[in-house]
Amino acid sequence: MRGGSVAVVGGSIAGCAAALAASRGGAGRVTVFERADDRLRDRGVGIGLHNDRYEELRNAGYLTPEIPWAPLSTRVWSTRDGEADHGRVVGEQPFPFRAYNWGSLWRELRRRVPDDVSYRTGVTVTGVEPDADGMTLRLADGHEEHFDVVIGADGYRSVIREAMFPGVGAAYAGYIGWRGTSPDVAGLPSDGHSAHNIVFPGGHCMAYRIPDGTGGHRLNWILYTTPPPADGVTPDPSTADRAAPGSVPPGGLSPELTAHLRALVTEHFPPYWADKLLRTPAESTFIQPIYDVEVPRYTSGRMALVGDAATVTRPHIGAGSVKALQDANALEAAWAAGSSWTEVLERYDAERGPVGSAMVALARGMGAAQVENTPDWSAMGQPEFDAWWQGQNKGSDRRSGFGGHSIKPR
Repeated sequence: MRGGSVAVVGGSIAGCAAALAASRGGAGRVTVFERADDRLRDRGVGIGLHNDRYEELRNAGYLTPEIPWAPLSTRVWSTRDGEADHGRVVGEQPFPFRAYNWGSLWRELRRRVPDDVSYRTGVTVTGVEPDADGMTLRLADGHEEHFDVVIGADGYRSVIREAMFPGVGAAYAGYIGWRGTSPDVAGLPSDGHSAHNIVFPGGHCMAYRIPDGTGGHRLNWILYTTPPPADGVTPDPSTADRAAPGSVPPGGLSPELTAHLRALVTEHFPPYWADKLLRTPAESTFIQPIYDVEVPRYTSGRMALVGDAATVTRPHIGAGSVKALQDANALEAAWAAGSSWTEVLERYDAERGPVGSAMVALARGMGAAQVENTPDWSAMGQPEFDAWWQGQNKGSDRRSGFGGHSIKPR
């Protein structure tokens, strides 16, 4: 399928990858609509890519070795044990991952978007509807623009998803992630080559080293647990669940929320890790509610979804960015093989729909085991840990799997 006009709504990692896919697939005109301005919001948080998934995506032309990264080889799960500085290890596992800074990964993908792609910032898409021979985008400034195909890469609050499947939106998982990055990386165990999970009743925290984007490193962490009392957290107006808390941006934690986080860490973390988290600057600490999103199909009419606009998997699976990049790779392959818009989109849906559903299911199971129904960590050693971990991955196959599924070579 060659030629035609394509709109990509959203210019983040998924949007840049989708624009690259459309261009390489043969689209005649590609336009990206990004609602943020030229200073696309960069929280500098960490992203982990399984080594095997990196190699596949590098071979497919979506990743390059030039992007700064930090190697990870082992994941260590520890619990507080009296005043032992690092706590007690309850289990270790191989962890062949590459740790990235979100901003560095986005900037490299943005750089790789061809010059003939129109990347428009500060433009908000408010709606989309079919017309006589394609789709019409409605913009916040009142203008309308026609395209043959529209790709929704606009995240978990996707306007394009709502147009495709009204009422199908984010489902709150019942817990949140406290997130932060800190320059305090001195003295990390294993020379910083391990990811560390600090576990406690009702949740855990994962911490690992990432590049800081300027040649150094930062400590990236995310702490999963039930939300604090209502003070300081307002409901998320974008979901139908009135109990779902809204996100709190970096630097936006109230004194009550800060006190709640400090008390939680002080009570449950070994002294070494408590000190590391409590040194995190307030301006880089924020709250991210955890959601699931699953769609009936990845396509509808002349519309398609990629990344979090299509499915949102809880972060425990370690494959959020991988999923977005693999969506783009599958879209490009469908473009190369299809002879009409209908065939291109049907091929894409057939490849990615089952994958997305399987990954959502696996991530839900991991969230249940690691946050919602945590085991008795005090009674766990390596044999018990291995059985617990294997139970979470039972039934996963090529279409799911921790770290993301394996893509078929071209």
